[in-house]
Amino acid sequence: MKRSKISSPGRNKGVFAAAGALCLAAAALSLCLGAAKLPLKTLWQAALAGPDSAAGAIFWYVRLPRTLGCLLAGAALALSGTVIQGVLDNPLASPGIIGVNAGAGLAVTLCCALGMLSGWTIAGAAFGGAMLAVGLVTFAAEKTGASRTTVILGGVAVNSFLNALAEALRNLVPETATLSSDFRVGGFDAVSYTRLIPAGVLILLAMAVVLTLCSELDVLALGEDTAQGLGLRVKRTRLVLLLLAALLAGSAVSFAGLVSFVGLIVPHAARALVGSESRKLLPLCALGGAGFVTICDLAARLLFAPYELPAGILLSVLGGPFFLYLLSKRKGGRRND
Repeated sequence: MKRSKISSPGRNKGVFAAAGALCLAAAALSLCLGAAKLPLKTLWQAALAGPDSAAGAIFWYVRLPRTLGCLLAGAALALSGTVIQGVLDNPLASPGIIGVNAGAGLAVTLCCALGMLSGWTIAGAAFGGAMLAVGLVTFAAEKTGASRTTVILGGVAVNSFLNALAEALRNLVPETATLSSDFRVGGFDAVSYTRLIPAGVLILLAMAVVLTLCSELDVLALGEDTAQGLGLRVKRTRLVLLLLAALLAGSAVSFAGLVSFVGLIVPHAARALVGSESRKLLPLCALGGAGFVTICDLAARLLFAPYELPAGILLSVLGGPFFLYLLSKRKGGRRND
């Protein structure tokens, strides 16, 4: 994967400050705005008073879980996409494109069909489904010696296959009707603490571990031979990173649904701002992903008021053209594929 130019320390500090401010502003607006507007003063009073009042109930049971869900899902999917792109050495890879989200979605659908609705069960199953998709794509790539483009095509095929299985389950098992259309395209209007808390714990743990593996990810990006020459245990490192990427994406899907393109858009934007050094790239992706998804969710609920779109629709509208743009930029690199 092409390495970006190294940015100056002063510019990096400004980028991180702007990303942090944007994330905080998006979270504050998400808490305040909606069908019922809560000014900051009312919001503060509602937070202190608890859920007994109408404003308190809106804050504690609607706005807070929704905002936390946006922040956690955005950070998790952006980090997952960054790790997958680094491990597969493919800038077009992301959880939504190579089937990771679809695998998690299939597992969640299966849990609903079996009546297993515990938050921890769904989060764990989503991780297993995500890992299944990652395993299928990487196994096929290693066994066939597939090129970068072929890996993406294989991932698209896995994505379609897993989505078809999930759709078949929804049609054959009426109990899966609990999965609304919002889950299929990705949305946050129905986020509950039951699913958010277990998934949030897993996301925060996975993020903490990923951020300790910055050096390993950078060495891995140098190529397998070079990495082995520097003493890195390549296969084990790849496995650990892919497990973490699957845990991040699967946990996000367990409560947010099949949100797409976050893991594609945010890493590219962050890489353009601070370069490819993981020590800077990964934290910025977490901040950027959290803010980006929160802003998209806010826009989806306000732009068409009193109607509300699932955030996943807006993300797909933005992500589809961006993916085509990346494909068009790679025309000159065909010989390397």
